[in-house]
Amino acid sequence: MEPIKIGNRTISLNDPPFVMAEVGINHEGDYNKALQLVDAAVEAGADCIKFQTHITEKEMIPTDMKPGEISDEKLWDIIKRCELTEEEEKRLKEVCDEKKIIFLSTPFSREASDRLEKLNVAAYKIGSGECNNLPLIEHIARKGKPIILSTGMNDIASIKKSIEIIKKYDNPFMLMHCVSMYPTPYNKVHLQAIPQLQKEFNVPVGLSDHSMNIYTCLGGVALGAVALEKHFTMIRDWPGPDVPISIEPHELKELVIGAKAVWEASQGDKIIHPEEKPVIDFAYASVVTIKAIKKGEELTMENIWVKRPGTGDFLAKDFDSLLGKRVKRAMEAEIQVKRDDIE
Repeated sequence: MEPIKIGNRTISLNDPPFVMAEVGINHEGDYNKALQLVDAAVEAGADCIKFQTHITEKEMIPTDMKPGEISDEKLWDIIKRCELTEEEEKRLKEVCDEKKIIFLSTPFSREASDRLEKLNVAAYKIGSGECNNLPLIEHIARKGKPIILSTGMNDIASIKKSIEIIKKYDNPFMLMHCVSMYPTPYNKVHLQAIPQLQKEFNVPVGLSDHSMNIYTCLGGVALGAVALEKHFTMIRDWPGPDVPISIEPHELKELVIGAKAVWEASQGDKIIHPEEKPVIDFAYASVVTIKAIKKGEELTMENIWVKRPGTGDFLAKDFDSLLGKRVKRAMEAEIQVKRDDIE
């Protein structure tokens, strides 16, 4: 499985999870709010802050459609209100560069991806809604940048078609398991899709999570998620359709800390650690006499047993091998049996 590199950050199973603070449109089109979120994401230790690049007329036709149960407001009105200008995005990117946090943004149209290309973004994040938008994926893939592809609302068959296009242009890429329900109930998150996608496509797989809190993200890391994306806001009292399912700065900080802790804890196979030796000494049991034994007497269940500490020559695992053996000397009760005691 080839790692993917975004900016100066390598993303793989051998690296701590890449944490993306997904602002999306939580700034509600307010540049100063966007700046606040950049500062908060930096303070929390996130690797990346991600926005959405909307040019409403280029991504949809006029419509009265509402975004399902996410909001009662018309989708057109939401997107139009939450647009950032090209100049605002340029300044945001410059601020992120200065503060050493990776700036990414999801384009929803050809024109949006072209705008991001002018900013020389390190990679393209393609949202779940565009996972099967093959013309847009091809347009983005031609740019030759790394691609992060979210897979909500898509199955293995449709994901394969998108991957074929990305591979045609030899782009480094990774997948994000995602369920496009807002919020996603825990029993619909399906974390086992992470190893499934890894096995199916042999690429790094992350988790773009819409459940409440950070619990499922931590579980995802244990199952091999190399990147984590959560919607992010300053406070959940802010207006905006994605704000109720977003995490606040203190939760983002806990996610960064917790993800690294779970990643570290997930490394390695089942072994006996050298550092366990002091505990072994008092926790293991050794073979001991439980009554006085005469010289030449046979060892039986009635005169030997196993007791702590585990500092004797024979441990509990050796007990059966001693039964029927005879001793070279008389032995008192409640002492460890030594190798020199056995004929």
